[in-house]
Amino acid sequence: MNQDLQQFENEARVQGYRRVAGVDEAGRGPLAGPVVAAAVVLGDTLPLEGIRDSKQLTPKKRLAAYRRICRNALAIGVGVIDADVIDRINILQSSLRAMAVAVDHLPFRPDYLLIDGTYPTAVPLPQMAIPKGDARSASIAAASIVAKVTRDGLMERYHACYPEYGFDRHKGYPTRAHREAVKQHGCCPIHRRGFKGVKEFCPEAGGNDRE
Repeated sequence: MNQDLQQFENEARVQGYRRVAGVDEAGRGPLAGPVVAAAVVLGDTLPLEGIRDSKQLTPKKRLAAYRRICRNALAIGVGVIDADVIDRINILQSSLRAMAVAVDHLPFRPDYLLIDGTYPTAVPLPQMAIPKGDARSASIAAASIVAKVTRDGLMERYHACYPEYGFDRHKGYPTRAHREAVKQHGCCPIHRRGFKGVKEFCPEAGGNDRE
């Protein structure tokens, strides 16, 4: 394994931690859909080739990496927080909640967490928040891939329910086509009604998109 990408995992193991989970989320920026987090405990058999920040991978390479992670990781947990909760408690708190749910959904309790970003989770476990962690930690990079692929799959399923918005193409992100669709059709049930670019076209909108 690439030692640079294993630096934080190795440091945790030196301290006596054995089950180190990387945690990351996908979907903070979209105007629609859930925020999805994943927690991944890597084994020693997973080749790190292609395991990097999910945003740096093409969809094809990301899916291939996702399948390798699913075959070789010791444990994977996923957490999903829907748009109505995001509107109620804001996107930062929803992201942290999704991370906590992902950890809770692991088949065993990890003893240390590596969190992407600058905020720790409320999970009562030793943990480290790592800015840009998806580019610095193999476990977090793997979590970013699982979260992204899972969320993209959910948005493709939502496209079947609300095809007029094009969720299969932009996955809910604020592209020009998505903004125009909201202007034309208004909100659908998975839109984040407190977000700028949506709330203007949803008279009943509440919540906020601020951290």
